Amino acid sequence: MNMFLWIVQAILAAMFATAGLMKATQPKEKLAPRLPWVEDFSAPTVRFIGVVELLGAIGLILPAATGIAPALTPTAATGLAITMVLAAATHIRRKEPSGVAFNAVLFALAVFVAWGRFGPYAF
Repeated sequence: MNMFLWIVQAILAAMFATAGLMKATQPKEKLAPRLPWVEDFSAPTVRFIGVVELLGAIGLILPAATGIAPALTPTAATGLAITMVLAAATHIRRKEPSGVAFNAVLFALAVFVAWGRFGPYAF
């Protein structure tokens, strides 16, 4: 189970790092064709979301891998789960069911990591 948790952590970290880097570095106008929800938010807010996702991705791997403050790994997973709840709320408001479904999958994976790392497979 520990290995499976590491695999899920790596997949989540890769997805959130990619999305976070894109949102944190690209202008809002360039993101709009692929992420239409950015129209509803200011450019600094979109950048903030990107930074949060990037930090969450780092938090999923680095503390556990280095052994320095490993409790930050399930905390990062919890934070990313909360981020997905907020993202799903935005997609519900915009009537984008495919976005809600994608957020639900990421939410479930983040909750699984948080449960495993806070609970029976803690570091």
